[in-house]
Amino acid sequence: MIRYLFKKIWHGWGWQLVGEPNKVPKKIFVVVPHTSNWDFPVGYLLKVWYPLDVRWIAKSQMFVWPLGILFRAMGGIAVDRKAARNFVGTMVEQYNKHDVFSTSIAPEGTRTKVGKLKSGYYRIAVGAQIPIVYVKFDWGNMICSFAEPKEPEATWEEEAAYAAKYFADTVGRIPEHSFGYPFDKSTD
Repeated sequence: MIRYLFKKIWHGWGWQLVGEPNKVPKKIFVVVPHTSNWDFPVGYLLKVWYPLDVRWIAKSQMFVWPLGILFRAMGGIAVDRKAARNFVGTMVEQYNKHDVFSTSIAPEGTRTKVGKLKSGYYRIAVGAQIPIVYVKFDWGNMICSFAEPKEPEATWEEEAAYAAKYFADTVGRIPEHSFGYPFDKSTD
């Protein structure tokens, strides 16, 4: 019943789904752009109705009592950004412990405008030898789009260039905070 309700809310909000998120048992979902707190309810509605067996990663400040209990029950993993030096290693260990394991991460690291993505997701994918699945939360077209799972590029620079091209023209809920905004229409 709850899945049906969440599906109705998700579609009633106007969202469409493109792609197949559950193609491989282990993966890291890289969700861009992250410009608003409204990204979370959209993603969580999708997680429940589809369903996606995915844990989500967020800053530890969100996990204070009493919400921390709820967020962990909803699949949240807290990251202390001030002491995140061992975060990649901890996540690689988690992937290595499980036959089926997925996480989602917003590599902008903030809801405000950024010029580049953080490399943690790439380092996790390389260390755990798992594919990356890029996910667009395109508020401009109300489409949540899942790319095909892909192996990480040989270097972070190559991966960052791939991600920048993939997410070009993807509009966040607050367009001016979108990764790559203002969009340069003169390049391919």
